[in-house]
Amino acid sequence: MGKRIVVNDSFQRGYVYALTAPAGKAFDPEFRPELSPREMLALGVFDGDYFGGEHDEFPAAWFTNARLAVHGPDPGLNCFGVHASQPLEVWEAKGWIRAQDPRGWFQWYCRYWRGRRSEDDARQIRRWKAMTRHVAQVKKNCKKGDLSCRRKQRQALLHWAIDSRKL
Repeated sequence: MGKRIVVNDSFQRGYVYALTAPAGKAFDPEFRPELSPREMLALGVFDGDYFGGEHDEFPAAWFTNARLAVHGPDPGLNCFGVHASQPLEVWEAKGWIRAQDPRGWFQWYCRYWRGRRSEDDARQIRRWKAMTRHVAQVKKNCKKGDLSCRRKQRQALLHWAIDSRKL
């Protein structure tokens, strides 16, 4: 703990943050993700292209079994085989992006998982909690275990560390 991480990629130059909590632990009690970043990447999320190949800041083990795109986004790499993301421009227009995490929620989550705590945690956790409406819709409209039902919504839930395969 207390380790400093320096980020130099195409989205951030010279961004520095400290790991102040143990990796994967000491989460806000209201934040209970069901999947780690490593598990999400292995399942297939964000068309395999969230970091665009720029992931040196994170543990290499996270990417050992990751489903990563080689030539741009590939929805076939997603767990449910469907595209379920909005472009970054939409997220920016809606005000969901902050300078400390210019790639969005998953970048925040990866850094939070590693142990960074920041002034943006409460906002991001509120956004994560808002995904429960999608959980309710899948439960209401799909038979338990029918993974062919609402695939796009299930994929979107995976993007938020909610294991929709169990719904």
